[in-house]
Amino acid sequence: MISTSSRPRSPWGKLDPYDSSEDDKEYVGFATLPNQVHRKSMKKGFDFTLMVAGESGLGKSTLINSLFLTDMYRDRRLLNAEERITQTVEIIKHTMDIEEKGVKLKLTVVDTPGFGDAVNNTECWKPVADYIDQQFEQYFRDESGLNRKNIQDNRVHCCLYFISPFGHGLRPLDVEFMRALHHRVNIVPILAKADTLTPNEVEHKKRKIREEIEHFGIQIYQFPACDSDEDEELKLQDQTLKDSIPFAVIGSNTVVEAKGRRVRGRLYPWGIVEVENPGHCDFVKLRTMLVRTHMQDLKDVTREIHYENYRAQCIQSMTRMLTRDNVTDFTIPAFLPGIDVETEKLLREKDEELRRMQEMLYKLQKQKKNC
Repeated sequence: MISTSSRPRSPWGKLDPYDSSEDDKEYVGFATLPNQVHRKSMKKGFDFTLMVAGESGLGKSTLINSLFLTDMYRDRRLLNAEERITQTVEIIKHTMDIEEKGVKLKLTVVDTPGFGDAVNNTECWKPVADYIDQQFEQYFRDESGLNRKNIQDNRVHCCLYFISPFGHGLRPLDVEFMRALHHRVNIVPILAKADTLTPNEVEHKKRKIREEIEHFGIQIYQFPACDSDEDEELKLQDQTLKDSIPFAVIGSNTVVEAKGRRVRGRLYPWGIVEVENPGHCDFVKLRTMLVRTHMQDLKDVTREIHYENYRAQCIQSMTRMLTRDNVTDFTIPAFLPGIDVETEKLLREKDEELRRMQEMLYKLQKQKKNC
């Protein structure tokens, strides 16, 4: 027997999916669908893959630890100047399980040590681009396989790209990196070490970076537009986040005392810079965007735009190859000896999917010819 105190309640009143009392007879029951989705999601948990890129010394590791209140880089060995010169770009994954109020999140942080540190940084973005493509390729293979029940999603959902506060704006390497990856991943530009700049310098630098991003045709992550019926407070928060790009951040895991309060920040001879003070930097805004308001949208854009673009390119390549080899039919034999009924059923389903894919590509080719 299920106790009423543990039953999931509907947010639309007294609807109870386990209750069959006379009071609920006028409801069909689908108003409890949000409860069902919520229970299933809570049981399964969530996953999110975040990439950080930028030259050494810009506070990438400190910011990640500050965002998720963890020490993800405790075993990292710092390289000396000579080792950095000869180091090539590496891809290192850090995975950890985080739980907050019963909600489980599998967080994967992809680090790119060595990026921008060599004397010659020509095409140093290629290992990063290759890694993102490899995750797309693996997901495409798993999705096209016979067993698609437990596909692991390792696609990169967001890339925080750190821009140096020193200089007059974007460097050629920054432009080259973002232009090479903006069709592959959601790029969120970060103005690092904001405490090295005055408030006026931060605003000037932000404006300059935004102008250069537009000038070079770089497509960074675009916040979804608010609906007209949204709450005014939500609209204001959304506009504030949009105006904050690139986020000027300061990272610190050190607790200092400021005016009788213990806060995370940095202590200088002239005062204290508080990490979580919106008047000092955009750390809270970045955390709000990344964790509280837009994490799911980052995943949706990755799935619906970046991955779909990759998938369409794969299908076009397959079609060209099959056309070149004069393969026009994907049919499989009516009887496959040595294969059990379940496997044969999966093969039939895959055959039907390939047929639909072939028809879709034929229509696309026909439309191109008519244009």
